[in-house]
Amino acid sequence: MKITILQPAYLPWLGFFDRIDASDLCVILDNVRIDSSSKTRFVNRNKIRVKEGWIWLTLPMKNKGLYSDVLIKDIELVQDNWNVKHRKSLEHSYKKAPFYMAYVDFLNEVYSRQWLKMQDLLDYTISFFLKVLRINTPLVKASELPVRGKKDELILNICKNFNAKVYYSGIFGRDYLNKHDFEKEGIEILFHEYKHPVYKQIHGNFEPYMCILDLLFNHAEESMDIIRKGRNFVKA
Repeated sequence: MKITILQPAYLPWLGFFDRIDASDLCVILDNVRIDSSSKTRFVNRNKIRVKEGWIWLTLPMKNKGLYSDVLIKDIELVQDNWNVKHRKSLEHSYKKAPFYMAYVDFLNEVYSRQWLKMQDLLDYTISFFLKVLRINTPLVKASELPVRGKKDELILNICKNFNAKVYYSGIFGRDYLNKHDFEKEGIEILFHEYKHPVYKQIHGNFEPYMCILDLLFNHAEESMDIIRKGRNFVKA
């Protein structure tokens, strides 16, 4: 059993889907607090390509001042016009992309609704992307598992719960995972050092690390093949 454990993300980047595709099972880590680091926080934001480079699309969290004490699954969104702004930004940036129209119905559905819980929005959009990318890896939520622990202990206990033999970690796992604890349980850690592929975009020079919509709008059915080109796992 090869398992990956990921925090949910808003309009995730390519590497998010590559890790899921490479795994036998993906656990969505929804029962932890949102990452407070501006470098690694993608639960409520991601990047889109614009003529000048890129910009963030950020979900406004109602619990923003308290998010260090609120679990991801319980975060509520501010009920303002963020959805209208995001929809307009995507249209302005990508309406001339070759496959933009193929996803208009999806955009209209997502941004015509007022989402109360952030997790509901993330569940809906991630499920859509997995379907169009034809990724069949099953997903389960950590909050629904009989598993407890903090940080690397939680990760290890989830792996043990599913009798995992391989754990696919993000590169930042090097900062907190205890390799020896995993080895004692017969679990190999492989770090996902994704080598971002270059693909055709509609604005100027290539910008990596954009959200998945950037790839879909430009390449549609070819997107999964492009994503897999960046796959690279290295031993701990």
